Amino acid sequence: MSDIIHLLPDSVANQIAAGEVIQRPASVIKELVENAIDAEAGEIHVLITDAGKTCIQVIDDGKGMSETDARLSFERHATSKIREASDLFALRTMGFRGEALASIAAVAEVELKTRPADEELGTRLVIAGSKVESQEAVSCPKGSNFSVKNLFFNIPARRKFLKANSTELSNILTEFERIALVHPDVAFYLYSNDTELFNLPVMPLRQRILAVFGKKLNQQLLSVDVDTTMIKVSGFVAKPETSRKKGAHQYFFVNGRYMRHPYFHKAVMDAYEQLIPVGEQISYFIYFEVDPANIDVNIHPTKTEIKFENEQAIWQILSAAVKESLGKFNAVPSIDFDTEGMPDIPAFEQSRPIEPPKVHYNADFNPFKTSSASSYGGGGNYSRQSVEWEGLYSGLEKASKMNEPVMAEEPFDFGETASAVAEPVAASSQSSLLYSGEPSSMEKGAQHLQFKGRFILTSVKSGLMLIDQHRAHIRVLFDRYMNQIRQKQGVSQGVLFPEMIQLPASEAAVLESLSDDLAAVGFDLSPLGGGSYAINGIPSGIEGLNPVELVRNMVHTAMEKGNDVKEEVRTILALTLARAAAIVYGQVLSNDEMSNLVDSLFACSTPNYTPDGRTVLATIKEEDIEKLFLK
Repeated sequence: MSDIIHLLPDSVANQIAAGEVIQRPASVIKELVENAIDAEAGEIHVLITDAGKTCIQVIDDGKGMSETDARLSFERHATSKIREASDLFALRTMGFRGEALASIAAVAEVELKTRPADEELGTRLVIAGSKVESQEAVSCPKGSNFSVKNLFFNIPARRKFLKANSTELSNILTEFERIALVHPDVAFYLYSNDTELFNLPVMPLRQRILAVFGKKLNQQLLSVDVDTTMIKVSGFVAKPETSRKKGAHQYFFVNGRYMRHPYFHKAVMDAYEQLIPVGEQISYFIYFEVDPANIDVNIHPTKTEIKFENEQAIWQILSAAVKESLGKFNAVPSIDFDTEGMPDIPAFEQSRPIEPPKVHYNADFNPFKTSSASSYGGGGNYSRQSVEWEGLYSGLEKASKMNEPVMAEEPFDFGETASAVAEPVAASSQSSLLYSGEPSSMEKGAQHLQFKGRFILTSVKSGLMLIDQHRAHIRVLFDRYMNQIRQKQGVSQGVLFPEMIQLPASEAAVLESLSDDLAAVGFDLSPLGGGSYAINGIPSGIEGLNPVELVRNMVHTAMEKGNDVKEEVRTILALTLARAAAIVYGQVLSNDEMSNLVDSLFACSTPNYTPDGRTVLATIKEEDIEKLFLK
């Protein structure tokens, strides 16, 4: 039997490693910028073209590398950070595995220019697909200059799965923000297609956070600072009144490294219990300093998941630190005793005789005596207005008309009324219903009833139909907005005073990709520079909603979904608008309003379910109702 096991070539092994370490252009920038920080760089310039697909350039003024080090740095597992396994538990640098440069060189064309401070000439090295093409001495500034071109040029399948430029740029900005937030002592500059996106000189930590996310955040942050023998916790948390459902800035850093930690996230949210609405999030920037021997960062290829030795104790310290910060800055509501009008308590005098308190009252007051006075005071009488008792019983004569709904002055426009309303055909189960498309099966002129401000009850030939009014309106509005987006016929309603919205660079990049579809719906946005936009117009029909939060929620939803297919993005926009503008539970509807809603619902192509798959209507068969009255 012949041998079938063999060793992989280095180039193939590096491509496999690149699949874990280098997932997209943002991964390249993360690795190169972290290497520049480890090289003690004071300034780092990042230049990207076409969201990193065409070219990524990272320039630093750090230590630089000699000719030999420059060549060895691209070998797999070549590192200056560790020499033995025990060094893994004393790490204070960003990178240590020696896989980054080897992985990048395996899937891209890399050019490196580097020079140490104590040498006159530097080294220029060109590598493509793990193959060294040239190496020569050149004149260059101190530090390193990496140029990564044509990422995944030799792996077409990987390159095909890269997202749109707006999505990849958003990922790059997210990684860049994480690094910039934890190193305020380093100057960072980021350029995209020759446009400056970030200019962050050396500054204090609080100013660095404001420079990244906007100055408006300054009024929202409360400082946290606790130092124990186990761990030091510092940073900032937001005030409870700034909570939001989406888009909260939540960052954990340990020893200068960004991390995700759901367990510690619960500790922070535990401190805000009963201070913010359920389901909303709060912004925080928490920095941990802990002995490297008590953590393990070598459990994830991207080193974003970190294991702590005493997680439960740190959880308690973190929660207590946040609670202390909230209490110290009066963020927690307290009882406010109103001292205005309270009697002065005299000082005790031993020689002064004690007098019992006296009660003052009006002996002439008679609550049953009618007087012309409008109020009573000293010596006055209470005035009782005459009551027409007959009017209280007049409603009994109209008991037979109590079931008639009250007509609203301005009924809602739920959409064009369907000329023929179809009845769903009852399925085998009484709780499900499939639309049959057969016209004229709903009773003509049927009176609709509203049950507990949530359900619309109407009679159909097969029995009793229940319709969720909120979900039904979402279904109707979604189809209307999707039609407006496709036909670009959205009606914009100008606002008297334009609203201002400030977005971080990563969110502004997503908003730019959504601008055409937002305009098709009816939003009128004008860029003001620096991530600021003016909302000059909103879609007609959503008056009363907060346009700033609406735009922000649509951007965050698009970022969470990660979709860059045009139709999917349009679906996100239409669904977000429909949910925001739909009638709420508890809103009283007249019979005409309910009729318009029901007619519009059955004019939709799929009235049974909302766009996200929730049940809109159900029916109870007539025979099932009759069974309830057999006894």
